Amino acid sequence: MRLLSKTVQCAAKQRDWSRRHFWGWLNAVFNKVDYERIKAVGPDRAAAEWLLRCGAKVRFQGFDRWHHDYNGLPTGPLGRYKIQAIDATESCIMYRGFDHLDGLTHVEEIKFNKCIYIEDTCLEKLSSIENLQESLYMLEVVSCGNVTDKGVIALHRLRNLEYLFLSDLPAIKDKQMTTDRLKTALPRLDIALDLD
Repeated sequence: MRLLSKTVQCAAKQRDWSRRHFWGWLNAVFNKVDYERIKAVGPDRAAAEWLLRCGAKVRFQGFDRWHHDYNGLPTGPLGRYKIQAIDATESCIMYRGFDHLDGLTHVEEIKFNKCIYIEDTCLEKLSSIENLQESLYMLEVVSCGNVTDKGVIALHRLRNLEYLFLSDLPAIKDKQMTTDRLKTALPRLDIALDLD
């Protein structure tokens, strides 16, 4: 009986691992950058498709409503719709897909809430994109367990960032030093913390 119980437990663990492995693989496929698609439909449309495919929402310039349905994306001439805000709450976006952000010129607001694949390399990539250095003024990073002090400090390159909300980031070890470095680099930055 004990042997049967251990066999069943082992099979259940194997099935859980296989399921997680499958979803991780599928999420990586969703994040793959198609450079030909970016050329064909423009950076904003391609980025919106990527974000919605991964479970995020986008808001276009001139719209009040958030788009979350891939099939409901507005159509029109190339370059007509510009992404103004991204809400990646509980989405599967990951570093692999961040090249989609390269051509975006009007993004003012990004929210990373409960994004299990967001890590330091994502924030480093985000802050290295020249267009976002100019346009992004509000950023939230909440409950992204892989983000450390290093990733947050990398945000200092977002020179027009005015508001940063950080919450539930257990991998941040020295919040005082991290916020001091950001404040030194970006004196106009308002940082709201809930890291306890």
